[in-house]
This record gives sequence, C-alpha cells and structure tokens, in this order.
Amino acid sequence: MSLLTVQNLQQHFPVRGGVFHRAVASCKAVDGVSFTLRQGETLGLVGESGCGKTTLGKAIVRLLKPTGGSIQFDGHDITQASARAIRPLRRHIQMIFQDPAESLNPRHTVRDILEEPFIVQKLGSKEERRKWVLDLLDKVGLPASATDRFPFEFSGGQRQRIGIARSIALKPKLIVCDEPVSALDVSVQSQVLNLLLELQREMGLSYLFIAHGLSVVKHMSDRVAVMYLGKIVEMAPSEELYRNPRHAYTRALLDAIPVPDPAKRRKRQLLQGDVPSPINPPAGCAFGHRMKHPKWQESVGQDLTLREVAPGHWVQPCPCCT
Repeated sequence: MSLLTVQNLQQHFPVRGGVFHRAVASCKAVDGVSFTLRQGETLGLVGESGCGKTTLGKAIVRLLKPTGGSIQFDGHDITQASARAIRPLRRHIQMIFQDPAESLNPRHTVRDILEEPFIVQKLGSKEERRKWVLDLLDKVGLPASATDRFPFEFSGGQRQRIGIARSIALKPKLIVCDEPVSALDVSVQSQVLNLLLELQREMGLSYLFIAHGLSVVKHMSDRVAVMYLGKIVEMAPSEELYRNPRHAYTRALLDAIPVPDPAKRRKRQLLQGDVPSPINPPAGCAFGHRMKHPKWQESVGQDLTLREVAPGHWVQPCPCCT
C-alpha cells in the first residue's frame, strides 16, 4: 500500500502586472506531476535549478496550497485540507530544509527549537519534553550540552543535525528532504547522509529526497524521478535508471557527473540553450525544444504522459528524446 500518492499535481503562481496589479500570466512551477511512495522507501527527485523540485516538496507538506491535482497521504486527501484539518497529520509528515542557518530560529535555543513540535501538538509534560529533547540530540549525534546553545554557535553540519532532530521529533512516517546536504562541506555530507540512512532503518521512515548531485541520489534512493520544467520525464529504480537511462535529459544529467580520474576522457552530451520559461513553456517536449531537435515538431500535440517501458521504468514518450 502506498503511503503517498500524488496525482497530476499542479502548482501555478500568478504573474501580476499593470496599474491594477492583476494576474496577466501564470508561472507553472509544477505542472502535472504524478508518483507514489511506499512506506520505508526513498524516492530521489533530481533536475536542474528552477525545475520545480522544491516547490513540489513544499506542496506535498502543504506549505503551499496546490492549484490542481490531488495529494493522498496515508489514506487522507490533504490537497485542499484546511490548516485545522491538517494539523493532526503534520506530526506524520515533516521537512528538512536546504539551509539550516535559515530554517532554525536564531533567537531560540536548541531546547526551544526541539520542544516546539511537542508544544504545538500538545504532547507531554515539561519534564517529559526535556527528556525527549535529550533523546533527540543523542539520536543525531549531538551532546546534551547543546540544549542551551543557539544555532549560530554550531557548524553547518551540526545545524543540519538539529534540523534533522526537529524533523523526527514526532516520529513521522514521511520526511521531505530538500537538498539537505547541498549547503554543507563535502567532508560533512557523507556523515549527514549516513545519519539519514541510519534513522530510516531505525524508524521505518520514507523519504522524498530532493538533490542536484546524482551520485548522492543513487546512494540514497530506491527509485529516482527526473524532473524538467515542472514535469517528471523519467522514473525508474535507481540501478535501472543509472544503467539504462531512456530520456535524453536523464542521459545529459548522468554525463555531467564528474569522473574522479582526470586522465579519463569520455564522450558527453552537452546541454545547449537555456531552460524555457515556466511562464510560457513551449508546446510539446520542452527539452526537445531547448535542444532544437529536428523531431521536436512531431511532439507537439502528442500525449506525453509517462509510459511504462520496462517493469517499474516510466518515461515520457517523445520522438525527440527517447
């Protein structure tokens, strides 16, 4: 049974202009995304900056109200649920943000930050909450003395551990990880990733893992979804996607992964042109339009809904990219 089911999700933002500041266009940040996520599974979400990954994550945790489509979480339709209706479910779905320096209140101590979820959900007495805070710090590898310190007194990796501790405080079922290691030094990234894997095994967590680095996503994910200009263009089990990419955009992203041997040369598919504007996306295949593919015109008017080309391997059917 799926823990999370997203169907044709849309997140459009009005573009306003003119004297009366009226909506004159729409920015299609997320435009018809569908996928499922099982309990205990990690789905990696990759793509260039501006493709809609973070917006999708915020819509799923309902920091944004979706424009269209549906979000089913643990048997509940949360697409249009009010803040009051969704509050009991918030303890089961959490988010780790990209920049821990901005996601933690600099005027609150670590104790205040980690106690807040329990206070909002009205759980435990004051003494119980203090004990739970110490347990959380132990889980993420921070000393008990951290409770009375402020976020600015910690390194970037330690701040992200505090953010992770806050996200697991209420023992959620799903955590949306929005590029949780991209703001950290390379030497610290592996420590944080291993912590996330350890917590997943221990608590049975499901992750929607958003990232730029495909090598990181391969290490973390059971399945990988590739996103381009607000749409998923390919989705497959991790090993299958890296071994047999079917979409041209996926192949271009894989070609961009650095090779550790500087003497080794390989043929790369270079990305040409600029990403089209989500305010006025091209008809048909957006990636084929960007690459000026000779068959792009054939994709205009076609149904580009994902199709299963192998067991569990879904790809956008397109004459110029597959």
